[in-house]
Amino acid sequence: MSIELTVLTLAALLQGLQFVLYAVPANREIGPGYTMSARDREPSRALSDRTARLGRAMDNHFEGLILFGIAVGVIQMSGQNTALTAACAWVYLIARILYVPAYAMGLRPHRSIIWIIGFVATMLMLLAALV
Repeated sequence: MSIELTVLTLAALLQGLQFVLYAVPANREIGPGYTMSARDREPSRALSDRTARLGRAMDNHFEGLILFGIAVGVIQMSGQNTALTAACAWVYLIARILYVPAYAMGLRPHRSIIWIIGFVATMLMLLAALV
């Protein structure tokens, strides 16, 4: 398996971990009665700031993972794997790992800088496929 595909797999596993990091405290805070419901209404209790941030970080990674998955797919299917694309893949994953605690702790502007690094790494992969 290529480095890019390996990193994509690890990024997907990170997404699963982020789900657990969010779901466990969310269930504790608002109860499984709500979390297992159709969620037609707002919960009777609000999530703590940290748990809400973990949920937003998870949602943000879903968005980033789409672009990263496209980048890996394009690189892989076109056979354009290079040291640059492999390095960009690792940078993306490291940025996403760092993003979770930065967001959970409300670190500003650090979380935004970390996000930009991961986004730029993904865009570099896509640009590398075009040259």
